[in-house]
Amino acid sequence: MADSYVLGWILCSVMALVALCGVVLRRQKWKGISMRTEPMKTVLTRNGECGSADASHADIIIVGAGVAGSALAHTLGKDGRRVQVIERDLSEPDRIVGELLQPGGYLKLIELGLEDCVEEIDAQQVFGYALFKDGKHTQLSYPLEKFHSDVSGRSFHNGRFIQRMREKSASLPNVHLEQGTVTSLLEEKGIIRGVQYKTKDGPELTAFASLTIVCDGCFSNLRRSLCNPKVDIPSSFVGLVLENCHLPYSNHGHVILADPSPILFYPISSTETRCLVDVPGQKVPSIANGEMANYLKTIVAPQVPPEIYDSFVAAVDKGNIRTMPNRSMPAAPHPTPGALLMGDAFNMRHPLTGGGMTVALSDIVVLRDLLRPLQDLNDAPMLCKYLESFYTLRKPVASTINTLAGALYKQDLSPCCLV
Repeated sequence: MADSYVLGWILCSVMALVALCGVVLRRQKWKGISMRTEPMKTVLTRNGECGSADASHADIIIVGAGVAGSALAHTLGKDGRRVQVIERDLSEPDRIVGELLQPGGYLKLIELGLEDCVEEIDAQQVFGYALFKDGKHTQLSYPLEKFHSDVSGRSFHNGRFIQRMREKSASLPNVHLEQGTVTSLLEEKGIIRGVQYKTKDGPELTAFASLTIVCDGCFSNLRRSLCNPKVDIPSSFVGLVLENCHLPYSNHGHVILADPSPILFYPISSTETRCLVDVPGQKVPSIANGEMANYLKTIVAPQVPPEIYDSFVAAVDKGNIRTMPNRSMPAAPHPTPGALLMGDAFNMRHPLTGGGMTVALSDIVVLRDLLRPLQDLNDAPMLCKYLESFYTLRKPVASTINTLAGALYKQDLSPCCLV
């Protein structure tokens, strides 16, 4: 059996590489199309209030205003593009994933001018990981000595972070943020010309733009026509929130190398700690009939550090237990004139390493740099050919994080492989 300290160092080294691999990436019209003229239903303003904006023209349509869509809207809007964003639900999301941004992702946030989006949401700095196995533990901090003291990981409530980015993107006069459900892409002679969508109470509408970017997340219903949509579900996360829990290592993520798979703990506010219990396979114990609570108390609880045990059991007893399938999908696009996939709609990896937002933000930097020299996006076939380089330029970060996330999860399920 591999010594637990060796196992810990291997895992920490991988996570540190994941956290900082964003640093190695080098820095680098439909003209006058008329869109719908009815007043907009709701637009999020800088102060989070409802307002209105002129949606009569757009260069780019973005489907989805999660982490990727909101960051992309602000980035392209800041570069002078006229952007229409259509999001299914503009209320604050409530998710159990997308809560840990690695230092490499935070550096990309700075590069995009969005670093203030982790302010005023009670986000916590994360400086590394602590590893636990068989009663032993070790710690490894991120190698951040050469960076400003503000550079670190950040953990937070996912919904608060997204709302901050939505507010910032909607504050730009050329970004129009609208609530609606996109039902289909509009295609003409093999070219995507825009989208068809529905508002909550209104009729079905159409919107046109030179480029449509689909960022509608892991549940995307649009990806099928733009990529190979095969999704693998190796496991599910069972999520709990521990209140006033004092982790053994403050401002660190905690990974318990448990049987049969990992348990994660990390702060998401000054008083709350997220716990994610990985359950292998596609079927999890039932929450409704009490099987899940029993599983957590009898199988999981005995394996958590003693400092966390009471808070963990209290969270189980409180009963706010949630589950989320962990999806993995390789980036396998069908280059399509007039359209592009981004974010989890395009590429997913097991979330054990918390690398998803880093990949998305890094992809946005690559796309921004590619689009900046282009004044005219009207020639869809030529633009599609040009943007094929996007898939090559994103690989140094995306492929590294994807490979490490998959390998690390498989290793953790098969400790004998680490001997």
